[in-house]
Amino acid sequence: MTLFTFGSINADHTYLVPHLPGPGETLAARSLTTGLGGKGANQSVAAARAGADVVHIGAVGRDGGWALDRLAGYGVQTHAIVQIDTPTGHAIICVDPRGENQIIVYPGANRALTPDQLTTMDAAEPGDWLLLQNETNLQVEAAQRARAAGASVAYSAAPFEVDAVRAILPMTDLLLLNAVEAAQLCDALGVTLADLPVPRVVVTKGADGVDWHEGGKTVTVPAHPVDVVDTTGAGDTFAGYLVAGLSQGMTPDDALRLAAAAAALKVTRAGTADAIPTRAQVDAFLA
Repeated sequence: MTLFTFGSINADHTYLVPHLPGPGETLAARSLTTGLGGKGANQSVAAARAGADVVHIGAVGRDGGWALDRLAGYGVQTHAIVQIDTPTGHAIICVDPRGENQIIVYPGANRALTPDQLTTMDAAEPGDWLLLQNETNLQVEAAQRARAAGASVAYSAAPFEVDAVRAILPMTDLLLLNAVEAAQLCDALGVTLADLPVPRVVVTKGADGVDWHEGGKTVTVPAHPVDVVDTTGAGDTFAGYLVAGLSQGMTPDDALRLAAAAAALKVTRAGTADAIPTRAQVDAFLA
């Protein structure tokens, strides 16, 4: 089975700061690191490290060859990523001593994807998955293409925009939200979580674990208590590992446990895509 990721690719500039800056505040950072990021790239790396066959569909600027090399080094297929004249997206990430973060994203090439790139989805088959998030254009079109080919669609609704989520819900088989996003979506649509028009909904709750809602039933998996260093990319790690597990035929319960463990390991490390744990490391953690 193939897991297609249609998503963003960023250069993540991470600054360790004594506290998250307030309005008008000038703050000296304690350190700076630059690495691979973007919700799409993070999810692709996580899925590949979980053992899935991953094809990433996206774009970088002429300055983005390093990102392609980094993705390929983690086992992600990059033939569907184009290099264009728009600069590669980037993120400015501030991380405080508790591991909490504040992020500013410049979309760049991630919002300049073209419909002809979606022809990659024509190779999809029943049993394959498409994993999306909200940092690119053409999300609805990508989901429609995947559905037409018989693939299942998982949508990670972040960064959260009600209109974007509303547009893609009819094509979504698995919706991933955090607790705040779930409350915002239900309020905007005037429905309860059980009444969302999606077959399966996963709600992550940080230290309170994660819930899988399907057919009126809920499966809950607890979070792992760990020493938090950096929460950046934890949700993407969870999403990539979860959909990878499902694509490999795991039950929802087993896929949730695998993904929760991967996210727990991620927050013990500084960085984003480059800090996502391998499957062997996750299996050892669970053992």
